Amino acid sequence: MSKTKNFSIYLAYGSNLDLQQMSHRCPDAMPIGIADISGYQLMFKGSKSGNYATIEKNVLCKVPVLVWAISKADENRLDIYEGHPTFYYKKTLPIENFKPLYPEKWQNTPTDGMAYIMHEDRHLGLPSPHYLDILYRGYKDLNLPMHILAEALDDTAASVGEIKAITTPRSDRNC
Repeated sequence: MSKTKNFSIYLAYGSNLDLQQMSHRCPDAMPIGIADISGYQLMFKGSKSGNYATIEKNVLCKVPVLVWAISKADENRLDIYEGHPTFYYKKTLPIENFKPLYPEKWQNTPTDGMAYIMHEDRHLGLPSPHYLDILYRGYKDLNLPMHILAEALDDTAASVGEIKAITTPRSDRNC
């Protein structure tokens, strides 16, 4: 995982897109840019306590991420928040198309970072409206491609039988 001056690079694709929540959760963290994880697909999985964003391999897809510089203390806090290692595991992934948020503050271009990935044996399920609203705000505030979030929701809903048809036409889909 990329490290710069005692900070590690963390890739957020779920509720940690929310800048306000992250400022409380990880007080040392600094958002440094937007990037893509290629070869992965956004989806929703979980347990009895709820369903949350995760990513799984799919060579046809990509997932937009908010790139954070985090301290070791922040990473320890995230481990607890994410339920590591029971609910999510950590994986270092390459990133593409990095666009710095504050070029004057962050000079380096990271090439990879750590992401939390939910264990693959978890079942698909729809997120709560509250959780989905957090993701929607993050996508909107960061100007991320909203269709990726919509496709993840559509695919999950179709897989768990919550809708009869996918609402995003297949010809317009990301993957």
